[in-house]
Amino acid sequence: MKNEEHVLVVERRLLDELGSFQGLQFDTDGYIAQLLKPENYSFVARSLAEDDPSLKQLIPYFIIRHDSSIWCYVRGKASGEERLVSKMSIGIGGHINNEDLDLFENIYSRGADRELHEEVNVPEGSRNRIVALLNDDSNDVGKVHLGVVHVLDCPSAEVSRRESAIADAGFRTVEELRTMRDRLETWSQICFDQLEALTA
Repeated sequence: MKNEEHVLVVERRLLDELGSFQGLQFDTDGYIAQLLKPENYSFVARSLAEDDPSLKQLIPYFIIRHDSSIWCYVRGKASGEERLVSKMSIGIGGHINNEDLDLFENIYSRGADRELHEEVNVPEGSRNRIVALLNDDSNDVGKVHLGVVHVLDCPSAEVSRRESAIADAGFRTVEELRTMRDRLETWSQICFDQLEALTA
């Protein structure tokens, strides 16, 4: 397709060389430095990347927190990832694409910031930090994606959706989320199970 999105990918082989893992990897510095070397990533048509497990699409995944509550939502039918529709999620994010490429700015930071602000409004003074990498080869979606987990701490609960695919959104306590765990998408289950370590 002429105007198809081209997304940032790294070869699965590189992840294996750095040390493949299932679930969360909290020691992120060495991985990210290598994954984001210009010679180690490329841009591929998204339709091809979605069906090629030899490639990993790099996905910023923001967990939004206010005090001890976590922002949660349901992926609606307009979601770009059809395999996750109707699932609940505690992560906001999306693909880094070739439009984020800028010689004078970190491509990952630029793309992650764009994805966040395309999907949600967050209050001024919010701060985010990378806390883990997420790999899940247990299902077809996970096999072709690699998550970079951020925690975004907000000074107020004034977070609102900008994307129509986001439904039933709002902050929930950890206790509320625990009762909903089975409804969460796999990545969110993995993060929720280690939420204390991620938000420490």
